Amino acid sequence: QVQLVESGGGLVQAGASLRLSCAASGSGFSLKAMGWYRQAPGKQREFVASIISGGITNYADSAKGRFTISRDNAKNTVSLQMNSLKPEDTAVYYCNVVTGLGVYWGQGTQVTVSS
Repeated sequence: QVQLVESGGGLVQAGASLRLSCAASGSGFSLKAMGWYRQAPGKQREFVASIISGGITNYADSAKGRFTISRDNAKNTVSLQMNSLKPEDTAVYYCNVVTGLGVYWGQGTQVTVSS
């Protein structure tokens, strides 16, 4: 079993930055991929960014150039640096990890960007 704890959400104005972090804990797992998804009110959950164990990253078009995903393999953490935030970035952001045991989701952290 893998537990994920997210942090870093909040309320900011448009143009500001936020950094989300997610720490994975448990035993007997190896992290293959880590990423972030988000879900805005009334919308489906959507992919934001991911990073695999080799460090290769992938971003949604909406995140390219503004968001940066990184991971610390020693600490089993993944972070999402979000710059130039827009009101349309408002959503609950979920950490997602893929391990040899399965796929796990965090509880979500709210990001609200005011105009």
